[in-house]
Amino acid sequence: MVVADIRSAGNDALAVKVDCADGGEVGLLGIHPWMARGIDVLILNHGSYERVAADKLSLQTLRQTMSTNFEGAVAVWKAVQPHLTSNARMVVVGSQLGTRGSPHGADYSASKAALSTWARSLAQAVGPEGKRVNVLAPGFVDTAILAGDSKEKRVQREEQVPLKRIGTPEDMASTISFLVSNDSKYITGAILHVNGGLYLP
Repeated sequence: MVVADIRSAGNDALAVKVDCADGGEVGLLGIHPWMARGIDVLILNHGSYERVAADKLSLQTLRQTMSTNFEGAVAVWKAVQPHLTSNARMVVVGSQLGTRGSPHGADYSASKAALSTWARSLAQAVGPEGKRVNVLAPGFVDTAILAGDSKEKRVQREEQVPLKRIGTPEDMASTISFLVSNDSKYITGAILHVNGGLYLP
């Protein structure tokens, strides 16, 4: 749908399905012919979230989550790094849980914490080249992660948020648009919490 919308607006677009935990697939992404055009903006927005109590978390589950959410993001970065333009902008989608933790998602929280710290370290490393790296840390967002909520759970979530609503993908997209625009040209290494006031670190 996104590709079709872009093309209908007179631009060109391509969607490529990649398992970020599969090094071979990520490697193929790095040599895709379109990469020769150069990359101005890189958004790392993928992840896996299986609700497991922190005290019941197995090492296998932890490794799987870290492989997808953290190592997968680094792998994509490494694969496309040679194609980034001199003033490339990068946004890593983390989570509020990467700062506050979660009793039923310790592995997810740990992976997002690692991702955010890596991104901030990367921002310091590539800043002298003119590249910028920032982190978006969403709260509750109306995506597949919340799709299984009951009506009561949905209302409970909304009541927790000072703005009294769940965030939308459009809320996140507009923030990312800001972070990759010239309006934020002096911002790098930042973690921007977009959660309606749910969490104020």
